[in-house]
Amino acid sequence: MIRALEGLAEADPDVMLVTGDLGFGVLTRFSERFPRQFINAGVAEQNMTGLAVGLALEGKTVFTYSIGNFPTLRCLEQIRNDACYHDANVKIVCVGGGFTYGSLGISHHATEDLAILRALPGITVIAPGDPVEAAAATRAVYRTKGTCYLRLGRGGEPLIHAGEIDFQVGKAIRLAEGTDVAILTTGGILDVARNARERLAVSGLSVGLYSVHTLKPIDRDLVVELAGRVGLIVTLEEHTVIGGLGGAVAEIVARMPNPKARLEIVGLDDCFSSIVGDQEYLRSVYGLTADAVVAKVQALLTARRR
Repeated sequence: MIRALEGLAEADPDVMLVTGDLGFGVLTRFSERFPRQFINAGVAEQNMTGLAVGLALEGKTVFTYSIGNFPTLRCLEQIRNDACYHDANVKIVCVGGGFTYGSLGISHHATEDLAILRALPGITVIAPGDPVEAAAATRAVYRTKGTCYLRLGRGGEPLIHAGEIDFQVGKAIRLAEGTDVAILTTGGILDVARNARERLAVSGLSVGLYSVHTLKPIDRDLVVELAGRVGLIVTLEEHTVIGGLGGAVAEIVARMPNPKARLEIVGLDDCFSSIVGDQEYLRSVYGLTADAVVAKVQALLTARRR
Protein backbone atom coordinates (compact mmCIF):
# COMPACT_ATOMS: atom_id res chain seq x y z
CA MET A 1 0.00 0.00 0.00
CA ILE A 2 2.69 2.51 0.99
CA ARG A 3 4.62 2.02 -2.26
CA ALA A 4 1.45 2.69 -4.24
CA LEU A 5 0.86 5.81 -2.15
CA GLU A 6 4.40 7.01 -2.84
CA GLY A 7 3.70 6.72 -6.55
CA LEU A 8 0.54 8.78 -6.16
CA ALA A 9 2.31 11.43 -4.08
CA GLU A 10 5.10 11.71 -6.64
CA ALA A 11 2.61 12.28 -9.45
CA ASP A 12 0.25 14.54 -7.49
CA PRO A 13 1.64 17.10 -4.98
CA ASP A 14 -1.86 17.46 -3.51
CA VAL A 15 -1.71 13.93 -2.07
CA MET A 16 -1.01 14.06 1.66
CA LEU A 17 -0.47 11.46 4.38
CA VAL A 18 -1.37 12.19 8.01
CA THR A 19 -0.44 9.64 10.67
CA GLY A 20 -1.55 9.33 14.26
CA ASP A 21 2.02 8.85 15.55
CA LEU A 22 2.24 5.34 14.12
CA GLY A 23 3.81 3.56 11.18
CA PHE A 24 7.45 4.25 12.01
CA GLY A 25 9.67 2.30 9.65
CA VAL A 26 6.77 1.75 7.27
CA LEU A 27 6.22 5.46 6.66
CA THR A 28 9.81 6.65 7.04
CA ARG A 29 10.62 6.55 3.35
CA PHE A 30 7.43 8.44 2.47
CA SER A 31 8.15 11.15 5.07
CA GLU A 32 11.71 11.56 3.79
CA ARG A 33 10.75 11.68 0.12
CA PHE A 34 7.72 13.95 0.57
CA PRO A 35 8.24 16.03 3.74
CA ARG A 36 5.77 18.71 2.59
CA GLN A 37 3.11 16.04 2.04
CA PHE A 38 3.46 14.28 5.39
CA ILE A 39 2.18 15.25 8.85
CA ASN A 40 2.44 13.42 12.15
CA ALA A 41 -0.64 14.59 14.06
CA GLY A 42 0.33 12.73 17.21
CA VAL A 43 -1.84 10.42 19.29
CA ALA A 44 -4.89 12.57 18.60
CA GLU A 45 -7.01 10.78 16.03
CA GLN A 46 -9.98 13.14 16.31
CA ASN A 47 -7.69 16.08 15.60
CA MET A 48 -6.02 14.07 12.83
CA THR A 49 -9.36 13.58 11.10
CA GLY A 50 -10.41 17.19 11.52
CA LEU A 51 -7.06 18.34 10.14
CA ALA A 52 -7.45 15.96 7.18
CA VAL A 53 -10.91 17.33 6.41
CA GLY A 54 -9.63 20.91 6.48
CA LEU A 55 -6.86 20.02 4.06
CA ALA A 56 -9.28 18.13 1.83
CA LEU A 57 -11.67 21.09 1.67
CA GLU A 58 -8.72 23.16 0.44
CA GLY A 59 -8.16 20.79 -2.47
CA LYS A 60 -5.91 18.08 -1.03
CA THR A 61 -6.48 14.32 -1.18
CA VAL A 62 -5.63 13.21 2.34
CA PHE A 63 -4.85 9.72 3.61
CA THR A 64 -5.10 9.26 7.39
CA TYR A 65 -3.22 6.31 8.86
CA SER A 66 -3.37 4.42 12.12
CA ILE A 67 -3.94 0.90 13.47
CA GLY A 68 -6.96 -1.10 14.54
CA ASN A 69 -9.88 0.99 15.74
CA PHE A 70 -7.87 4.18 16.26
CA PRO A 71 -8.51 5.91 12.88
CA THR A 72 -12.16 4.79 12.84
CA LEU A 73 -14.09 4.21 16.06
CA ARG A 74 -12.02 6.64 18.14
CA CYS A 75 -12.89 9.48 15.77
CA LEU A 76 -16.23 8.29 14.41
CA GLU A 77 -17.98 11.60 15.04
CA GLN A 78 -15.36 13.49 13.01
CA ILE A 79 -15.60 10.95 10.17
CA ARG A 80 -19.39 11.25 10.14
CA ASN A 81 -19.92 14.98 10.68
CA ASP A 82 -16.79 16.43 9.10
CA ALA A 83 -15.64 14.04 6.38
CA CYS A 84 -18.73 12.20 5.13
CA TYR A 85 -21.22 15.04 5.54
CA HIS A 86 -18.98 17.35 3.52
CA ASP A 87 -18.05 14.63 1.00
CA ALA A 88 -14.41 15.41 1.72
CA ASN A 89 -11.59 13.60 -0.05
CA VAL A 90 -10.36 11.89 3.11
CA LYS A 91 -9.12 8.32 2.74
CA ILE A 92 -9.08 6.55 6.10
CA VAL A 93 -6.49 3.77 6.27
CA CYS A 94 -6.73 1.18 9.02
CA VAL A 95 -3.80 -1.20 9.38
CA GLY A 96 -4.74 -4.24 11.43
CA GLY A 97 -8.26 -5.28 10.45
CA GLY A 98 -9.83 -8.18 12.33
CA PHE A 99 -7.59 -10.05 14.76
CA THR A 100 -4.32 -8.81 13.27
CA TYR A 101 -3.29 -7.32 16.61
CA GLY A 102 -4.88 -10.19 18.49
CA SER A 103 -2.48 -10.35 21.41
CA LEU A 104 -3.24 -6.73 22.39
CA GLY A 105 -6.86 -7.44 23.28
CA ILE A 106 -10.23 -6.04 22.26
CA SER A 107 -9.05 -2.42 22.12
CA HIS A 108 -7.03 -3.50 19.07
CA HIS A 109 -9.50 -6.04 17.61
CA ALA A 110 -11.10 -4.30 14.63
CA THR A 111 -14.14 -6.56 14.37
CA GLU A 112 -17.06 -4.12 14.11
CA ASP A 113 -15.50 -1.46 11.88
CA LEU A 114 -16.93 -2.58 8.55
CA ALA A 115 -20.50 -2.54 9.85
CA ILE A 116 -20.12 0.83 11.54
CA LEU A 117 -18.34 2.60 8.69
CA ARG A 118 -20.61 1.02 6.06
CA ALA A 119 -23.61 2.62 7.76
CA LEU A 120 -22.34 6.16 7.13
CA PRO A 121 -23.94 7.88 4.13
CA GLY A 122 -21.74 8.42 1.10
CA ILE A 123 -18.66 6.52 2.26
CA THR A 124 -16.83 3.92 0.16
CA VAL A 125 -15.65 0.87 2.13
CA ILE A 126 -12.87 -1.36 0.77
CA ALA A 127 -11.09 -4.33 2.38
CA PRO A 128 -8.55 -5.86 -0.05
CA GLY A 129 -7.66 -9.52 0.23
CA ASP A 130 -3.92 -9.61 -0.50
CA PRO A 131 -0.98 -7.27 -1.24
CA VAL A 132 -1.87 -7.02 -4.94
CA GLU A 133 -5.41 -5.95 -4.10
CA ALA A 134 -4.09 -3.56 -1.42
CA ALA A 135 -1.91 -1.68 -3.91
CA ALA A 136 -4.73 -1.54 -6.45
CA ALA A 137 -7.19 -0.42 -3.76
CA THR A 138 -4.89 2.45 -2.73
CA ARG A 139 -4.88 3.76 -6.27
CA ALA A 140 -8.64 3.20 -6.54
CA VAL A 141 -9.55 5.20 -3.42
CA TYR A 142 -7.33 8.03 -4.66
CA ARG A 143 -9.47 8.15 -7.80
CA THR A 144 -12.75 7.83 -5.90
CA LYS A 145 -14.41 11.10 -4.96
CA GLY A 146 -15.37 11.60 -1.34
CA THR A 147 -14.61 9.79 1.90
CA CYS A 148 -13.24 6.25 1.69
CA TYR A 149 -12.33 3.61 4.23
CA LEU A 150 -9.44 1.30 3.34
CA ARG A 151 -9.09 -1.64 5.73
CA LEU A 152 -5.78 -3.49 5.54
CA GLY A 153 -4.03 -6.31 7.34
CA ARG A 154 -0.62 -5.79 8.87
CA GLY A 155 1.55 -6.69 5.88
CA GLY A 156 2.95 -10.07 5.04
CA GLU A 157 -0.39 -11.58 4.05
CA PRO A 158 -0.17 -14.45 1.53
CA LEU A 159 -0.07 -13.44 -2.11
CA ILE A 160 -3.20 -14.78 -3.82
CA HIS A 161 -3.02 -13.05 -7.19
CA ALA A 162 -0.07 -13.99 -9.38
CA GLY A 163 -0.13 -10.85 -11.52
CA GLU A 164 -2.05 -7.69 -12.32
CA ILE A 165 -5.76 -7.66 -11.56
CA ASP A 166 -8.75 -5.75 -12.87
CA PHE A 167 -9.60 -3.89 -9.67
CA GLN A 168 -12.83 -1.90 -9.87
CA VAL A 169 -14.58 -0.27 -6.95
CA GLY A 170 -17.89 -2.06 -6.46
CA LYS A 171 -16.96 -5.13 -8.53
CA ALA A 172 -15.83 -8.34 -6.86
CA ILE A 173 -12.95 -10.36 -8.25
CA ARG A 174 -13.93 -13.81 -9.51
CA LEU A 175 -11.17 -16.25 -8.61
CA ALA A 176 -13.14 -19.42 -9.42
CA GLU A 177 -16.64 -20.25 -10.61
CA GLY A 178 -18.86 -22.99 -9.24
CA THR A 179 -22.42 -24.29 -9.33
CA ASP A 180 -22.86 -25.93 -5.92
CA VAL A 181 -21.36 -23.44 -3.47
CA ALA A 182 -20.16 -19.83 -3.67
CA ILE A 183 -17.71 -18.53 -1.08
CA LEU A 184 -17.67 -14.75 -0.78
CA THR A 185 -14.97 -13.20 1.36
CA THR A 186 -13.57 -9.80 2.19
CA GLY A 187 -10.25 -8.63 3.59
CA GLY A 188 -7.13 -10.49 4.65
CA ILE A 189 -8.89 -13.79 5.28
CA LEU A 190 -8.94 -14.48 1.53
CA ASP A 191 -6.24 -17.13 1.86
CA VAL A 192 -8.42 -19.09 4.30
CA ALA A 193 -11.31 -18.95 1.83
CA ARG A 194 -9.05 -20.10 -0.99
CA ASN A 195 -7.80 -23.07 1.04
CA ALA A 196 -11.35 -24.05 1.99
CA ARG A 197 -12.45 -23.79 -1.61
CA GLU A 198 -9.61 -26.04 -2.82
CA ARG A 199 -10.40 -28.69 -0.24
CA LEU A 200 -14.11 -28.67 -1.04
CA ALA A 201 -13.32 -28.95 -4.75
CA VAL A 202 -11.19 -32.04 -4.09
CA SER A 203 -14.22 -33.64 -2.45
CA GLY A 204 -16.14 -33.28 -5.71
CA LEU A 205 -18.06 -30.07 -5.12
CA SER A 206 -18.22 -27.26 -7.65
CA VAL A 207 -17.21 -24.23 -5.58
CA GLY A 208 -16.84 -20.62 -6.65
CA LEU A 209 -14.61 -18.13 -4.86
CA TYR A 210 -15.08 -14.36 -4.95
CA SER A 211 -13.04 -11.60 -3.34
CA VAL A 212 -15.60 -8.96 -2.40
CA HIS A 213 -13.07 -6.24 -1.72
CA THR A 214 -15.67 -3.48 -1.86
CA LEU A 215 -18.41 -3.67 0.75
CA LYS A 216 -19.90 -0.33 -0.18
CA PRO A 217 -20.94 -0.13 -2.92
CA ILE A 218 -21.17 -3.93 -2.95
CA ASP A 219 -21.32 -5.93 -6.18
CA ARG A 220 -25.09 -6.36 -6.18
CA ASP A 221 -25.16 -7.97 -9.63
CA LEU A 222 -22.83 -10.75 -8.49
CA VAL A 223 -24.88 -11.49 -5.37
CA VAL A 224 -28.14 -11.62 -7.32
CA GLU A 225 -26.56 -13.89 -9.94
CA LEU A 226 -25.15 -16.30 -7.39
CA ALA A 227 -28.28 -16.38 -5.25
CA GLY A 228 -30.24 -17.37 -8.34
CA ARG A 229 -28.04 -20.26 -9.47
CA VAL A 230 -26.11 -21.91 -6.61
CA GLY A 231 -27.43 -23.90 -3.69
CA LEU A 232 -25.35 -22.30 -0.94
CA ILE A 233 -23.66 -18.94 -0.47
CA VAL A 234 -21.11 -18.74 2.34
CA THR A 235 -19.71 -15.39 3.41
CA LEU A 236 -16.43 -15.41 5.34
CA GLU A 237 -15.04 -12.38 7.14
CA GLU A 238 -12.76 -11.56 10.07
CA HIS A 239 -15.47 -9.39 11.52
CA THR A 240 -18.69 -9.75 13.47
CA VAL A 241 -21.53 -11.54 11.68
CA ILE A 242 -23.64 -8.41 12.18
CA GLY A 243 -23.53 -5.76 9.49
CA GLY A 244 -20.38 -6.69 7.59
CA LEU A 245 -20.10 -8.68 4.37
CA GLY A 246 -22.68 -11.21 5.48
CA GLY A 247 -25.10 -8.47 6.42
CA ALA A 248 -24.61 -6.68 3.12
CA VAL A 249 -25.25 -9.88 1.16
CA ALA A 250 -28.29 -10.69 3.31
CA GLU A 251 -29.79 -7.28 2.57
CA ILE A 252 -29.69 -8.11 -1.14
CA VAL A 253 -30.87 -11.72 -0.93
CA ALA A 254 -33.75 -10.78 1.39
CA ARG A 255 -35.16 -8.50 -1.31
CA MET A 256 -35.08 -11.18 -4.01
CA PRO A 257 -38.48 -12.79 -4.75
CA ASN A 258 -37.32 -16.41 -4.96
CA PRO A 259 -33.61 -16.90 -4.29
CA LYS A 260 -32.31 -20.40 -4.85
CA ALA A 261 -29.38 -20.16 -2.48
CA ARG A 262 -29.29 -20.55 1.25
CA LEU A 263 -27.03 -17.99 2.92
CA GLU A 264 -24.56 -18.89 5.69
CA ILE A 265 -22.64 -16.07 7.40
CA VAL A 266 -19.30 -17.09 8.90
CA GLY A 267 -17.60 -14.62 11.19
CA LEU A 268 -17.25 -13.64 14.82
CA ASP A 269 -20.48 -14.14 16.75
CA ASP A 270 -22.10 -11.22 18.57
CA CYS A 271 -19.38 -11.02 21.21
CA PHE A 272 -16.07 -9.50 22.16
CA SER A 273 -13.04 -11.74 22.22
CA SER A 274 -11.95 -11.95 25.83
CA ILE A 275 -9.24 -14.35 24.69
CA VAL A 276 -5.87 -13.01 23.58
CA GLY A 277 -3.43 -14.64 21.22
CA ASP A 278 -2.04 -14.20 17.75
CA GLN A 279 -4.27 -13.89 14.71
CA GLU A 280 -4.00 -17.54 13.70
CA TYR A 281 -4.89 -18.71 17.20
CA LEU A 282 -7.93 -16.44 17.47
CA ARG A 283 -9.14 -17.55 14.06
CA SER A 284 -9.01 -21.14 15.27
CA VAL A 285 -10.91 -20.29 18.46
CA TYR A 286 -13.74 -18.58 16.57
CA GLY A 287 -14.11 -20.96 13.64
CA LEU A 288 -12.43 -18.79 11.01
CA THR A 289 -10.18 -21.49 9.56
CA ALA A 290 -10.32 -23.56 6.39
CA ASP A 291 -11.11 -26.65 8.49
CA ALA A 292 -14.08 -24.92 10.09
CA VAL A 293 -15.42 -23.60 6.78
CA VAL A 294 -15.12 -27.00 5.09
CA ALA A 295 -16.88 -28.74 7.99
CA LYS A 296 -19.68 -26.17 8.00
CA VAL A 297 -20.28 -26.40 4.26
CA GLN A 298 -20.32 -30.19 4.30
CA ALA A 299 -22.72 -30.26 7.24
CA LEU A 300 -25.08 -27.78 5.57
CA LEU A 301 -25.11 -29.70 2.30
CA THR A 302 -25.67 -33.00 4.07
CA ALA A 303 -28.61 -31.55 6.01
CA ARG A 304 -30.09 -30.13 2.85
CA ARG A 305 -30.05 -33.51 1.10
CA ARG A 306 -32.05 -35.16 3.89
